[in-house]
Amino acid sequence: MSILVIGAGPGVSGSVARRFARDGHDAGLVGVDEAQLATLGEELAALGVAAHHEVADITDAEACTAAVRRLAERLGRVDVLHFNPSAYREADPLTLTVPQLLQDVTLGVGALLTALQAARPSMAAGARVTATGSMAADKPAPGVASLGVQKAALRNLVQSIDGALRGDGIRAVSVTVRGVLAREGAFTPDRVAEAIHAAAHQDEADWRTEVPYSG
Repeated sequence: MSILVIGAGPGVSGSVARRFARDGHDAGLVGVDEAQLATLGEELAALGVAAHHEVADITDAEACTAAVRRLAERLGRVDVLHFNPSAYREADPLTLTVPQLLQDVTLGVGALLTALQAARPSMAAGARVTATGSMAADKPAPGVASLGVQKAALRNLVQSIDGALRGDGIRAVSVTVRGVLAREGAFTPDRVAEAIHAAAHQDEADWRTEVPYSG
C-alpha cells in the first residue's frame, strides 16, 4: 500500500503521511523544502515504511507531473493521493489582483489536477483521493479573499473527480476543517489527519464527497 502526498511538510500533510504509515502505507512526498521532506521521510522510515520524496514547484505543471510520475514508479502503485496545499495571502477583494488570485488558485486547486492526471495510471480500483478542505469555503474571511475561493473550488473539483472516477472504483473526498489549526485541542494536525484517514475509509455504499470535521 502507498500514499502520495502533494504539498508535504510538517503540518497536516506530515500528520496524514504518518497516520497512513501506521497502516503500512509507503509514502511518496512532493514539496518545496528539501530539509522538511528529508525529516518527514526519516520519521516515516522509523515507522517501518519506505519513504521517497521529490522537491518540486507544484504550480509548474511539467515539474509536478515529472515528480509525481517518478514517485509513482518507485512506489509501484498509488492507493491514496492526498492533496494539502493552499495559498494564504493577506489581501481583500479591493486589493487582491486577478494575477494574484489565479496564482493562488493554481497552487490550491489546479495542482490537484496536475497531480491526479500524473498519478492516475498508477491508481486502481479501491484507490482514494483525499484533500484538506477548510471552513473558508463556506465562511470566507475578506482579509484573505483568495483562500475562500481556493477552498470552495477545491471542494467542487473533488466532487467532479469522484464523479469521473467512481465508475472505476476510485473515490474522492475533501475534509472540511471547521476550526483553526492549533498545537493542542481538537484541531491539532494529528486530529485532522485522523479525520482524513477516516474519510478515506468510508463505506463506499454511503460515500460522501465532503466530510466536515468539527472536532
